Parts: sequence; structure tokens; C-alpha cells
Amino acid sequence: MSINLYLEQSGLSALLQGQEAAIEQAVTALKSQLAAVAAPAVTWSYQVPELGEGGACSLFGQLAEQPYDLAATLGQNEATAQALSQLTAVVQNYQQSNDSDWFGIYQKRQNPEGETVLVKLAYFGAASRAEFPLTAEFAQISNNSTVGLTGKAKVINDVTAYLTAGGEYYTCDPKVLSEACLPLFNSKGELAGIIDAEAFKRQAYHTAALVRLVAICLVLPDLLPA
Repeated sequence: MSINLYLEQSGLSALLQGQEAAIEQAVTALKSQLAAVAAPAVTWSYQVPELGEGGACSLFGQLAEQPYDLAATLGQNEATAQALSQLTAVVQNYQQSNDSDWFGIYQKRQNPEGETVLVKLAYFGAASRAEFPLTAEFAQISNNSTVGLTGKAKVINDVTAYLTAGGEYYTCDPKVLSEACLPLFNSKGELAGIIDAEAFKRQAYHTAALVRLVAICLVLPDLLPA
């Protein structure tokens, strides 16, 4: 997908007007950096929080007894392992930017129960839920689900002010003060997943930080597992 088409389709054109060249440079740099690193180890399972009423996170830091098993949703084979390794490399590369305290890559898939969800494939930061339902009901409290349904980015640079103004917000970590949730589109322009970035400071996601995130969104679709 071209840069201009991504910006238009994601609703980010106004925020990143005139930044096309910077995004192109960031895409080229990211691809070069990924090609130069050794393939990281794959994580097939990870800890998740206990979920409370309505599927929201319960007490912060209270973990479920059973970790989430990616293999049950993705299948465990060489091609999938290679894809997860590439996604892990993207996560590790982005972590070096110090833009965010939490970052995750999600793909739109069916879970073992046959539900269409966003499933978290790779991330850094505190434990967080593994799946976000792609339903209108859950989108009322979740930016991830909203972006996963609409394909429109959500950028919140002051979570406290957003909540005070009546915005709904899915909270797993009360330290989060800024969030940028951006869509991923496949070669047909269809929504393939999202990325979610969170920071423990306000005003974290303006031009330079968003340029880096958009570059990731343009690289990721070719790396997602089939």
C-alpha cells in the first residue's frame, strides 16, 4: 500500500500532512535494520491478566493461572514460527526508539472458538490481554476493537483529559497517559490487524513518533502469518 493511500484510509492525513518523505525514509531504514539482525527466538505463549466482568482487565498485575497459547490459534509450523520471529524483530527494533512503554502487534484472525478477534502476536511491556473481540459492543470500551472494526487510527495524547471528556477507555495499566492505535491493511486494502502503542507520559504521539509508527504499519502486513 502506498504511503498516501495508507494515510487517507487510516484517517491520519491531517496529522501527518507533508510527512510522506519522512515516512518513506523511515520505511527504508526499518527494512534495512530488520535485514541486518539475526532472527530472534519465538515466544509461543505469554502471561495475560485475569479478566473481570464484561471481559475487561481485573486488578492491575493480577495474572491468569494459564498463559495464552498462540499455537492453538495460529497453528505451530515453520512458516508461522518464521513470521513470529520477524514480528518479534520489529518489536525489538521499535523498543529502541523509546517512544513507548508498551507496544503490541495484533492480527485479525479467528480464535479456536470461531470468533473473529484481534490476537496479540508480539509485544513488549506489561502483561496484557491476548484477544480483543471485533464486536460493536466491545468497541464501545476498546480503542483496539474500534480501530479493528473501522480501520481508522485513534491517537490519544492525554488519556486523563479524554476520560474527563467522557471518552471510553480500556484500562489494563493505569500508568498509561498516551496511546496510538493504528490499523494494518493488506495488499487489497482490507484490514489485517492493528498496532497499539502506549506511553506513561502525555503528548507522546505527535509527528516524529507517528512517522515511526506509520512506517511499521507499512512494513508489517507482508510479515504477518498466513
